[in-house]
Amino acid sequence: MKAVYIIFNQAYYESVLSILEYCNIRGFTHQENVRGRGSHTGEPHYGSHAWPTLNHSVWTIIEPEKVPQLLTLLRRLDKKTEKQGLRAFVLPVEEMI
Repeated sequence: MKAVYIIFNQAYYESVLSILEYCNIRGFTHQENVRGRGSHTGEPHYGSHAWPTLNHSVWTIIEPEKVPQLLTLLRRLDKKTEKQGLRAFVLPVEEMI
């Protein structure tokens, strides 16, 4: 299994959920009000007066064969408005209950 951690501008929430649904990924954990700043580009998302936007994040554990399609669709979404910010990280899941 693979863990995919997706961090994205709050404006992408519905789009990310649609991608998960399209990929037939049912299980996930969603976190709101995630603050941060990209390592190279994009605007900070601090939820402050100066930088009012915030991020959301989603964790999902999926079969390895679903990862390529998920990343392709997330990349496509990110390319539409790169300054909004979207990142996805794939990690191995060694054990789970």
